[in-house]
Amino acid sequence: MSDLLDVNVWLALTDARHVHHLAALDYWENQAAEVIVFCRVTMLGFLRLITQSRMANPPLTSERAWEAYHDYIQKTGVGFLQEPVGLDEKLSAFSTQPSFRHRLWTDAYVAALAVASGCRLVSLDSDFQTFKGLNFLQLTPV
Repeated sequence: MSDLLDVNVWLALTDARHVHHLAALDYWENQAAEVIVFCRVTMLGFLRLITQSRMANPPLTSERAWEAYHDYIQKTGVGFLQEPVGLDEKLSAFSTQPSFRHRLWTDAYVAALAVASGCRLVSLDSDFQTFKGLNFLQLTPV
C-alpha cells in the first residue's frame, strides 16, 4: 500500500513552525506506508503554498521550493503517482453525489486518485470523510 499525502501534510512536514508540524512528523516517523507519493495536484499545491507568506513561515523562494520538492522525491520510498485508468469514473461518482459541494472539486480529484490507485489518503482535512470507499487517515494534532 502507498500513502498519497494531501498538500497540507507536505506543508506541515516542511515547515517546522506549522501548527501541525508535530502531527505530520509523527505520521512520517510512525504511521507512514512504505511508499509515499505526490500527484500533480499535490505537487503543484505544495510549490504554490510553500512560497506564500500566509502559508509558510518563512515562505520559500521558487528555487528553494523546487529544491524541497526534489529533496522529498529523492528520498527512498517517496515517488510520484501517475493517473490510472478508471480515475474519471471515480471522480464523476464522487462529484455527482447530491451532497457534493462545489468547493470540493480538488479534494474529490485527490480522493478519486487515491481510490483508483489503491492508495491511502493522508490529510489534516476532515472533508475527505465525505468520500465513501476512500481509505483515509486523518492526522490529529499531537
